[in-house]
Amino acid sequence: QVQLVESGGGLVQPGGSLRLSCAASGFSRPYYAIGWFRQAPGKEREGVSCITSSDSSTYQADSVKGRFTISRDGAKRTVYLQMNSLKPEDTAVYYCAIYIGFIERMKTCDYEMDYWGKGTLVTVSS
Repeated sequence: QVQLVESGGGLVQPGGSLRLSCAASGFSRPYYAIGWFRQAPGKEREGVSCITSSDSSTYQADSVKGRFTISRDGAKRTVYLQMNSLKPEDTAVYYCAIYIGFIERMKTCDYEMDYWGKGTLVTVSS
């Protein structure tokens, strides 16, 4: 059974940094994409950043470009989201999700993801 376990959320002051981790397990197919999504109260879910296993290409939403960086450790099947220069508007529950299949190049997070993690809360506040 596919499992996604997120960690790394918490409370941080504006301008601070956090690193989220998403450890994936329970599947053996070599090609997949993992993405980070977030949902703030009263807002729609947003695809923040995604990465594919085929060529490690990435996508970042305009709202986080230059501040967030997604990376992966293929051997551990773990994806990281380094979040710098955090703003109060980054406050949300962050979910990781996986699409199991081949994506040649990551140009969007807009895929029908197969499995979702339970989420981790990120709060940016002074």
